[in-house]
Amino acid sequence: LPELAALLERGRSLRGQLRELEAEESDLEQRFYLGALQLPNRTHPAVPVGDQSQARLLEVVGEKPVFDFKPKGHLELGEKLDIIRQRRLSHVSGHRSYYLCGAGALLQNALVTYTFRKLVSKGFLPMTVPDLLRGAVLEGCGVPQSQVYSIDPARFEDLCLAGTSEVGIAGYFMDHAVQLQDLPVRVVCSSTCYRTETNTGRDPWGLYRVHQFTKVEMFGVTAAERGTESEELLEEFLGLQKEIFSELGLHYR
Repeated sequence: LPELAALLERGRSLRGQLRELEAEESDLEQRFYLGALQLPNRTHPAVPVGDQSQARLLEVVGEKPVFDFKPKGHLELGEKLDIIRQRRLSHVSGHRSYYLCGAGALLQNALVTYTFRKLVSKGFLPMTVPDLLRGAVLEGCGVPQSQVYSIDPARFEDLCLAGTSEVGIAGYFMDHAVQLQDLPVRVVCSSTCYRTETNTGRDPWGLYRVHQFTKVEMFGVTAAERGTESEELLEEFLGLQKEIFSELGLHYR
């Protein structure tokens, strides 16, 4: 059948053209994607430009305690009470690691539970997220893969340990729409966070810039009909943070 032969030949020709176009599409997508990664996140107009010296103190809540003696740091107190261990760990997990024991472990669990329950009572959607995420999800949130741990690519291709639950929550909402009447969506998540902090050994000891920690995250998805929804939700989150610190009896700025 000549017509069938012509159609088959036409199909082969189209497949060849399609392969060429797919290769061109892949090249263009890579080029534009790499270009898009160079675009910085927008900052709020009120944020000062410059280093820490340009920062402005907006509010101080409570009074900083004054002692008639030199107060001890949290690590010295924790070691004395045997609730924090950060020394003698080179054979276990190296620098920037720590153990919480007894009341230390109970305190962390109590703080997470208190914050979680408070935010759920405010209408937040409780969520747990994966610890392993693909690189594109981190890049979409502006998190360089150099700041997180990558899993052995020979076993798991393109998987990283999450440095914050924010990335996992963003991945939950990526590539699909949320109904306008359901916005804003408020999410609360408690997760383990993994960070590749520089292991120099010269930084101060303590539970600061460690490789692994537990954190409670507030995350919001808003509309942009009026252009002010995001800032309004951020102010709501800030108010909740201040409420939490005040209820804990902490001085903060």
